[in-house]
Amino acid sequence: MKYSKHEVMQYVREEEVKFIRLAFCDVFGRQKNISIMPSELPRAFEYGIAVDASAVAGFGGVVHSDLFLRPDPDTLALFPWRPETGRVIRMFCTITHPDGTPFENDPRTILKSAVAKAEAAGYRFSFGAEMEFYLFRLDEDGEPTNIPFDKAGYMDIAPDDKGENVRREICLTLEKMGIQPEGSHHEEGPGQNEIDFRYAEALDAADNAITFRRVVQTIAARNGLYADFSPKPLSGQPGSGMHINFSIRGKEPSSDLLSYTIAGLVDKIKDMTIFLNPTEASYLRLGSSKAPGYISWSTENRSQLIRIPAAFGEFRRGELRSPDPDTNPYLAYALMIEAGLYGIANRLTPPPAGNLNLFTASPEQTAPYPALPADRRQAAEAAAHSDFIRSCLPPAVIEAYCSL
Repeated sequence: MKYSKHEVMQYVREEEVKFIRLAFCDVFGRQKNISIMPSELPRAFEYGIAVDASAVAGFGGVVHSDLFLRPDPDTLALFPWRPETGRVIRMFCTITHPDGTPFENDPRTILKSAVAKAEAAGYRFSFGAEMEFYLFRLDEDGEPTNIPFDKAGYMDIAPDDKGENVRREICLTLEKMGIQPEGSHHEEGPGQNEIDFRYAEALDAADNAITFRRVVQTIAARNGLYADFSPKPLSGQPGSGMHINFSIRGKEPSSDLLSYTIAGLVDKIKDMTIFLNPTEASYLRLGSSKAPGYISWSTENRSQLIRIPAAFGEFRRGELRSPDPDTNPYLAYALMIEAGLYGIANRLTPPPAGNLNLFTASPEQTAPYPALPADRRQAAEAAAHSDFIRSCLPPAVIEAYCSL
């Protein structure tokens, strides 16, 4: 549901809200927030709430460090796990300079700009994430261990799957917050789980991904567990991915739009990889256990970088399989839009489909396929020297990711 500023203030009064969380993300996608009382809400809407940008990764130094959080009323959500009395709500914020101009390094503003660019050209992109994570036990001091919550495997059921009730609580909580999960199940690794989202327009989809992480971590903690979103938490076990389903609608319906978008992603994926796989551990995942290692595409084939799942009509889409949960969804979706627009503008044609299992293929069979960056250094160097990345992201964001 979309709210106006007036409706938010009315909601706060009628529902006896006591705390309002103003949320935003640093350039790496880590959620931050400041809590204000209801009496401060009119000021927040009119002028914004000041924060110290020098203390936030990628936001700048101590000189000219004041930035302002301006809440977006469309993103109002109640925290269902908080008490009925003294309710807590959250709104995502646009970050501005003191004069009200948008802050160029704000990931949410970067995505808004990409969305506006696409809309000006007559296109709308939608995204839906498939998020994987591990559930680990806590020790006697409440600190995370590397002991998985269960030993179940892919799509196993209770009692082997001990995460069933945790996933159920997560999905019900998301529904109460206006986010629609499509499905959930146990994944291949011990203690590994997956929850998938219905597609949404880009900004909503990114907000949902950030909210999802918060909900999972909160519900896991309430159940005496730790939710781990790192890409490779256990050596010798499957890594966790954030598979991104994407679709595009244009001025005129055309099956070519998806093809052009896939071609644009294939062309620019090496430049984008550091933003989709930002940590050293990201590269321990790629190339094994259904995580792609080559720049390729195909229909249905899960060994490819991009696959087109079996679906029809409005559900026909592409799926980018390289990103992991450490990615900042605002930057990931912005870059995917930019790459898609590049493919459309240049009417690019994808390379031949890779209809083979790239995990078991011989070196002779894989030779025609360029490899994804093998480590973080390679990925950072590709981005740092990319005209495409420089055209999409501000220098401070590029520097934050490419600094070694």
